[in-house]
Amino acid sequence: MIYLDYSATTPVSYDVLDSYNKATRDYMGNANSIHALGVKSKVLLNSAIKQICELFNIQENELIITSGATEANNMALKGVALAYQNRGKHIIVSKLEHPSIYRICDFLESQGFEISYVNNDEDGLIDFEDLRKKIKDETILVSICAVNSEVGIRQPLKTIRQVIKKENPNTLFHSDITQAIGKIPVSLHDVDMASMSAHKIFGPKGIGFLYKNSKVNIVPLIHGSGKFNDLRNGTPPLPLIVAMSKACRIALKDLESKEIKVKKLNERICLELEKYDGILINKTKYSIPHILNISFKNIRPETFIHAMEDDEIYLSTNTACSSGDLSTSVMALYGDKKRAMSTIRISLSYVTTNEEITKFLNIFKLRYNQLNELISVDSK
Repeated sequence: MIYLDYSATTPVSYDVLDSYNKATRDYMGNANSIHALGVKSKVLLNSAIKQICELFNIQENELIITSGATEANNMALKGVALAYQNRGKHIIVSKLEHPSIYRICDFLESQGFEISYVNNDEDGLIDFEDLRKKIKDETILVSICAVNSEVGIRQPLKTIRQVIKKENPNTLFHSDITQAIGKIPVSLHDVDMASMSAHKIFGPKGIGFLYKNSKVNIVPLIHGSGKFNDLRNGTPPLPLIVAMSKACRIALKDLESKEIKVKKLNERICLELEKYDGILINKTKYSIPHILNISFKNIRPETFIHAMEDDEIYLSTNTACSSGDLSTSVMALYGDKKRAMSTIRISLSYVTTNEEITKFLNIFKLRYNQLNELISVDSK
C-alpha cells in the first residue's frame, strides 16, 4: 500500500497509540470525580494539558479541548459572533478556507451576519489592500487559514494580524492551523484564536483544540456539568487528550529536516508530472511541499483515483470533506471551472519514502496512458 492522502488523515503512530492505550487501561477514573481514581486521572490530565501549552507557548486557560478542528472552528466563529454581536455583525474570511468555515458562515449569514470574502493575488496570498478596504468598524472577526488544504498556500499570519489590528484593533483574528502543525513553524501569538485536529499529525480522530487568547470572550456552544472547562463542559476524554499531547510533541520535533525531505519528494514528482501534456500543476511559490495539487485536462479525477486504488495507491480529489466537488481553492487561484472540477491532491509526509514515490510514478504513468487510450478510442 502507498498512502498519499496525509492531508485528509494520518495513521496513528505507535508511540501515540501506546500513550492512548496506557491512559485507557491505567486511568479509568473520571477526572471530574473527587475520589482517588478521579484524582489520579486529573493529575494525568493536567500534565497532558500543561505539555500541550508549553509546546505552543500558551497559558493553560487558553486551551479548549474539542472533538477536532470543525468543532473548534464552530466554537471560534459562532462563539465570537454571539459574544460580540452588539459591537458589529461583520465577518471576513478568505476564498481558500476549509469547507467547514464556509458552512459556518452560511449559518451565520442566515442569522443576520454579513460575510465578506477577501481576495487573494495570483499566487494565493491574501490581498492585503483588499483586506484593509473590507475591514470596517463593525468587523468583529477575520478568519484565514494558515495553510490551505487543497493547494497548500501558506499565509503570513503575523503580517495579516498587523494589517487587521492597524485597521481595527478590536477585530479578532482566527486561523484554522490544521494543515500547518507538524509541517511548518506556527506561532499562536500571531492570532487571537486557532483551530486544529490531532488526526492530521498522527494522532487519533475525535480530538483537537481551540486556542483562545485569554482576552477574547466567546459564548460556549455546549452547556453542561463538569469542572474541566466552562467553555466546553463534560467528561474530559483523557486517553484522547494524552494521545494528542504525545502527537503534538512528536509533530513539532525536527520540523526543518522533515520539511526538507518532503520538499525533495515533491520536486521529484513535479519533474515527472510536468512532462504530461494533459496535466496542469496547481501550485505557487507559497505552496508548502506537503500538498501537491494537479488537474487533468481529459481524465475524470474520480476515475483516475479508483484506477490507482486498484494498485493500492491512495489519493484524493480535494479535501476529504468535499471530495468530488469543485475545488474552491483552484477556482480562486485560476478562475477556471474546468480546471477546478478535475483536481487531484497528492499529500505527502516525512514518513513517505523514495521507494513509494518510484512505484507511485510508475503506476501513475501506466494508468494515465491506459485511460488516455480509452478516451481516444471513445472519441473516434
